[in-house]
Amino acid sequence: MTDEENWQAPGSQGPSGQEGQQPPQYGQQQPPQYGQQQPGWQQQYGPAYAQPGWTPPPKPGLIPLRPLTLGPLLAAPFQALRRNPRITVGAALLLQGIPSIVVTVLVAGAIALLVGRLVSGDISDQPALRAGLIGGTVVLGVLSLVITSIFSALLQGVIVGDVARESLGEKLTFRALWQLIRGRIGALIGWTLLFALAWIVALALVAAIVVALAMLGGPAGTIGAVLVGIFGGLGLIPLAVWINTKLAMVPSAIVLERLPLRAAVQRSWRLTNGYFWRTFGIIALVGVIVYAITQVIGIPFGLLGGFLGGVFAPTSASSSSGETMTQLLVTQLSVNVLASIVTSIVGAIGSVIQTAAVSLLYIDLRMRKEGLDLELVRFVEGRQTGQDLSDPYLPPAQRPQQFPQQPPAGWQAG
Repeated sequence: MTDEENWQAPGSQGPSGQEGQQPPQYGQQQPPQYGQQQPGWQQQYGPAYAQPGWTPPPKPGLIPLRPLTLGPLLAAPFQALRRNPRITVGAALLLQGIPSIVVTVLVAGAIALLVGRLVSGDISDQPALRAGLIGGTVVLGVLSLVITSIFSALLQGVIVGDVARESLGEKLTFRALWQLIRGRIGALIGWTLLFALAWIVALALVAAIVVALAMLGGPAGTIGAVLVGIFGGLGLIPLAVWINTKLAMVPSAIVLERLPLRAAVQRSWRLTNGYFWRTFGIIALVGVIVYAITQVIGIPFGLLGGFLGGVFAPTSASSSSGETMTQLLVTQLSVNVLASIVTSIVGAIGSVIQTAAVSLLYIDLRMRKEGLDLELVRFVEGRQTGQDLSDPYLPPAQRPQQFPQQPPAGWQAG
């Protein structure tokens, strides 16, 4: 027999029970199961080179400490509501739901007052009253945007901090979370206002061009205004998708890495490089889910308003009586106010889910691009042994190296 015919894989046995030299037949040898040692491996190369068994990454809290797939990314934001409802739901109501309701009521009352003055004013005062109505509406809108942006920034900071610590198995109180984000509130509010202002300026620029072209008069001006309005509005849509996705990680970078505003913008831009469509797809999918839930809860109130209007004022369609119309308006207004309150509460909780999803995307991107999962595992293991460890979410330059890399057992320099 030739050498090739006598050859046999290490660890295999021939007919006499000893290690032979016969090549394996196709289909007889099966690859070792994942996490198991290959037969004969220790016999041939010694225990120092044995393949260790595979163990799953730990899941101390909200997510497993490994790059995340779509399932955990969609499920974890909803689990965050259940794991720490005092923080998530409580922060949603305190920082967005209640302020949104108060601002809506105040703005609606002020606009109703201005409209009432316009309707009851003298004819000679109509131009001034109309100008006051327009100016007051603009001022109220800006004020509403500022207040909403401030509380939205605070909510983002709380949820980002809560999701990051829950991922490590920690369940912080609102006081502890506030201590975590207290130094980052100014940057969060500044970013939220600046981002909203940038889009307001972009929309105002398109609207100003449309108005300027329309004021030129003639067919050319009208056609130009229509074209700029259509293509300018449509052009802002892909621009908004691109910019919003690239900058979605800014609040997380501000809170968790404690970066200044400009550095946080650059950080978000770099993190999403190579993962733009994945990031956009998950954010959009979560947004669609939250919108569908909001509509499912909000639509019945609209139907209820029409039903109650028909019950309390069944002849309102055919009657012009002031009392009947007043009864119908009061009923509709009451139901609309109730629907606005419910929608505000559900919208606040939806904001928590969306913010939590973006925070998890930020953690996932750092795991994929920087090996953050290894740092988180080391932090969890070190915490279990009672070590005093620095925050693993901080950049390496801002924290000491707690866990120097050690060569594997049995390794020797060549």
